[in-house]
Amino acid sequence: MALILKYFVAGLVRYWLIHTDYWQTISNRVEIATPLNSWKRLIEGIYLYDHGIDPYEGDSFHESPIVLVFFHFMLKKVPYLLPLIFTLMDILTAHILYKTSKAFVLILEESQEKIKQNIAKESKTMLLNKSQLNEAPDYVLSVYLFNPYSVLNCVGMTSTVIQNLLVSVSLWGAASGQRLLACTFIALATHQALYPILLVVPISILLANVNKGCNKCSYNRTLLIFVLCWSFLIYISAYIMNGSYSYFYNTYGFILTVPDLKPNIGLFWYFFTEMFEHFRLLFVCAFQINALALYVVPLTLRFHKEPVLLATVLIALSTIFRSYPCVGDVGFYLAFLPLWKHLFTFMQQKFIVGCAFIITSVLGPTVWHLWIYSGSANANFFFGVTLSFATAQIFLITDLLFAYIKREFTLKHGSSRQIDGKPAKLVLR
Repeated sequence: MALILKYFVAGLVRYWLIHTDYWQTISNRVEIATPLNSWKRLIEGIYLYDHGIDPYEGDSFHESPIVLVFFHFMLKKVPYLLPLIFTLMDILTAHILYKTSKAFVLILEESQEKIKQNIAKESKTMLLNKSQLNEAPDYVLSVYLFNPYSVLNCVGMTSTVIQNLLVSVSLWGAASGQRLLACTFIALATHQALYPILLVVPISILLANVNKGCNKCSYNRTLLIFVLCWSFLIYISAYIMNGSYSYFYNTYGFILTVPDLKPNIGLFWYFFTEMFEHFRLLFVCAFQINALALYVVPLTLRFHKEPVLLATVLIALSTIFRSYPCVGDVGFYLAFLPLWKHLFTFMQQKFIVGCAFIITSVLGPTVWHLWIYSGSANANFFFGVTLSFATAQIFLITDLLFAYIKREFTLKHGSSRQIDGKPAKLVLR
């Protein structure tokens, strides 16, 4: 009953806000809408498509052809249901995250059982009990349903709502051992936004662990199915566009080359605004390597035994360093943090990070108003806030990873420290 009430209240809040006078303001906010996910741009693309004009010829539409056809059908048949559809998709995302976190909890419990014999005697009390494990999914659900970032993302009717749904289904499929489901939906998410391709690695590991087969064979099957699904989606998109692959430049090309420098909560726009043009290619490559490839191998080597943590961290890093991020991406990965609440005691920067999130979330709209409307600030002020927001997220992820390593060490070696056979103590001088 409590779960149904949560769904109802969260859905009611979203649906009500979409029908208020503030909806237009929310849907146009730079923190919520980007050139990739904006509802306004989607409507423009549908209008062009409906009048027989290729929406990818201009520079306003950057969604995939599949999303274009889906919303074209919706606007033609049931336009009055669109607010309800967005609300239901977001509530469905929350429900799938709840089911996913339940599956993740079973994986965490199983991994804990494997290392029990290697745990120090004095660290036995640190092991997670049933009640601690069972309450984590409820926290995940609540954080996603009532997180202002997630709520505003849904109210703004951005296509990030769809991306979050696709990623959540793929993670649930992986945690449940359903390879085809996981690969299909991560291919759909990749086809829409490209950066979810990073999740192929933790999904492959999860499927191998859950299905308990030959790891190498499992990885190969997962990769093969993903490539086939993604190739099929590319072919279908070309078929929708009458056999033309010209949409590539205004979808994947747009994400990778970052031609639109409209301010957002990311790091790309300011650097490329200030940069000399002849250095642009170098820095585009450097930024995209940082977002797409740099962290996958080292993190996988270190955390391959914890694919759930690896997936959480990769989602967060892709959110921070992608070319056009929004608060909907941030709200999505924040929902996974309650799974790791047993690490919070080992985290040292919780208060600082929490304050930074609150302050930057308030300062962002304030500084934007001062810059754009009052003319009493400039781009440096707004970028300072977005840089602080990104820094807070980086601190959060690094603190989470170090907390995991600290807990892992403490479980194995105990919490007591001795020097020359005597208890160690810290003396401030």
